[in-house]
Amino acid sequence: MEKRFVGKVALVTGATNGIGQATAVRLAAEGALVGVNQRPTGDPGETLRLIKEAGGQGFPVVADMRNPEQVIEMVQEVARRGGRLDYVVSNAAINPFMKWDETSLEDFNRLSETNIRGTWVVCTEAAKQMIKDGHGGSIVMVSSISAHVGAPMQVAYCGTKGAISMLGKALGSVLGEHGIRVNVIEPGAVRTNMGAQLFDHPEIEKYYKDRISLHRIGEPGELAGAIAFMLSNDASYITSAALLVDAGFIVNAEL
Repeated sequence: MEKRFVGKVALVTGATNGIGQATAVRLAAEGALVGVNQRPTGDPGETLRLIKEAGGQGFPVVADMRNPEQVIEMVQEVARRGGRLDYVVSNAAINPFMKWDETSLEDFNRLSETNIRGTWVVCTEAAKQMIKDGHGGSIVMVSSISAHVGAPMQVAYCGTKGAISMLGKALGSVLGEHGIRVNVIEPGAVRTNMGAQLFDHPEIEKYYKDRISLHRIGEPGELAGAIAFMLSNDASYITSAALLVDAGFIVNAEL
């Protein structure tokens, strides 16, 4: 595997499973020292094991994305331990399935504080650190196909992902002068713990497969590849962009 990130330091949030885990392992395999974010009740052991197996290096950092003070300290800790901070992947999110009229204000606050505010804090604090370091950097926010399509059991979640997609574009527009690129990845149907709520039901999995141009559910490693590209110098002229990684679901949604 090409090692595009040797000597670089990365922070990946929500890195104990799914897309975050696959991304942390991919970046480490390509030479980055990776801060593996876990919730206070999370377990980074499997991610760290996979990183070691891939010949990479990583270390755990604890922060609840709903706690801005913890998130700020996490960014600073990664910069201290790594001696710099080059990349951030803001991936941590929650997606409790619920009807719009059964979504309480507490539910909405939990969604927005985790998905939107958590993304805002980790990315802006990372940007400040990168500016302080004076070497530029790259940030990728993980949004969703839900920034474009509605879902009956994910109405509030769709709103948070739409916000993240626009937030990435806007933040990229002001950080470019500092040599910092900001981009967004919008995954479609991916086989993760979050997606298991859908794909454990054969009829729902068939619905997606019938409408996805490649007729299969994506794997976390495929999203990690797209994220690694956006972070890398291979994407050096890409910023304020949103890359839809859905294997052609949206274009076939009306079939």
